[in-house]
Amino acid sequence: MAGLGSALKRVYLSVYNWTVFFGWFQVLCFAVKTLKESGHSEVYNAVQRPLLLAQTAAILEIIHGLVGLVRSPVSATLPQISSRLYVTWGILWSFPETRQHVLVSSLVISWSITEIIRYSFFGVKETFGSAPSWLLWLRYSTFLILYPSGITSEVGLIYAALPYIKASEKYCVRMPNTWNFSFDYFYVAIIALAIYVPGSPHMYTYMLGQRKKALSKSKKA
Repeated sequence: MAGLGSALKRVYLSVYNWTVFFGWFQVLCFAVKTLKESGHSEVYNAVQRPLLLAQTAAILEIIHGLVGLVRSPVSATLPQISSRLYVTWGILWSFPETRQHVLVSSLVISWSITEIIRYSFFGVKETFGSAPSWLLWLRYSTFLILYPSGITSEVGLIYAALPYIKASEKYCVRMPNTWNFSFDYFYVAIIALAIYVPGSPHMYTYMLGQRKKALSKSKKA
């Protein structure tokens, strides 16, 4: 039974990784094609559907970590996925005024290249039992450039959304009301920006440590 469980786990993780890989591959192709043909203002409209699906599917990675399907610590997975979901749904989807910003292009290109490499790495590992050294190197090296460009785009888009959040009062709850409770989404965005200040260097340092560990193991092997 243990062998069957292990096989089912590998099949499930293989299907998951290759499915999400395909979603991010679509995002990259649509983004590059649209940039060439129509310019940055049309990129979001071109990638919206696969972007929403591929990014939202990452919620399953938190569940994978919680139930022990993968060894990735939830403490490292949760902040990164949460910030991306916030930008995807809480900014771009919620405030259409941000969708034509030039940072949308750098955001989706940074995210998609990162995820194409990451999901193909794990897909190959689950499907064939191991990944080639060049893919391992890409998995643990491209973030050196793509993480800063992605984070810069995330922060820039949240900042660009602030006037629209304030003017629209979307998702806000004003008093008086039945629950005697007030909520201002504008301050959520401010808090999100503040979290990036300590959070981004911490995550980057963590990934540098993971890179050193993974590449040193590869050399010994």
